[in-house]
Amino acid sequence: MSQELPILKKGSFYLIKDGSADLILEDRTKRGLTVREQTLDENHKVLADKGMIHDMDGIGHWVPIRWYFPKKDHSFEAVLENAERMEKKYTELRELTCPDDLE
Repeated sequence: MSQELPILKKGSFYLIKDGSADLILEDRTKRGLTVREQTLDENHKVLADKGMIHDMDGIGHWVPIRWYFPKKDHSFEAVLENAERMEKKYTELRELTCPDDLE
């Protein structure tokens, strides 16, 4: 994306941007990850930009970076619900892995 889109809502782990035809939910933990493909996300049933991360064994895993929710099919509230679910998951993960960072 060459031009910066307006940010409608910002969480610790997500951004919701206002595209011309889509509400774009971006996973902030994937910032800097190169988009390698754009395919249908199996969970959300919308187009998603995906990149690849490698685990400690060098095995690559496709991960979504951002999802494109068509405005004609998805309300802002529905996208926000997905964003808040992601926020909760990452917050719980942070509490498990980095308990000292919360003090």
